[in-house]
Amino acid sequence: MEKNIHILGFAGSLRKESYNRKLLKIAQGLLPENTTFEIFDLIDIPLFNVDVEAEGLPAAVEAYREAIQNADALLIASPEYNSSITGVLKNAIDWASRSYNKQPNPLIHKPVAILGAGGRGGTDRSQYQLRSVLNHLNMYVVNKPEVLINMPGRQVFDDQGNLTDDFALKLMKQLLQNLVEYTILLKK
Repeated sequence: MEKNIHILGFAGSLRKESYNRKLLKIAQGLLPENTTFEIFDLIDIPLFNVDVEAEGLPAAVEAYREAIQNADALLIASPEYNSSITGVLKNAIDWASRSYNKQPNPLIHKPVAILGAGGRGGTDRSQYQLRSVLNHLNMYVVNKPEVLINMPGRQVFDDQGNLTDDFALKLMKQLLQNLVEYTILLKK
């Protein structure tokens, strides 16, 4: 029997009804076989501060880093604020990118895929910038397919939060499949 692949997902938005948080819930229903998925909420992650880090990692940061360490791969739902990645997302990556207690950061060599829903470009600029950050951290970014769900002028989510764009659903399913295949390949 093939080993399960465990994916950890998190969204760069704290808003309860965030479309990007909804994408993570939708992803749970699109997983390939032998795949598990956990969503981590970044709401309790404090602003990164080396002085705080020197005193000991806050409990929320420890839990976040442990969840990343225990995951085989990551799925990041990246909103776009002011043509860039959100402060919430950058802050979370900063906390995870640090070595701590002589242990390497949990992001190194971790497979990761990105998706997003937002403005006219569907978060294309934030995803581009996020890829640059993740590449710098020596992560393995799945580049295709790009899941860029543009929202202005279209109803892409119904009242229950379901994604109604069939093409976007198809792309999400393929992205998850590619992430799992890439993760298995890297484990060999």
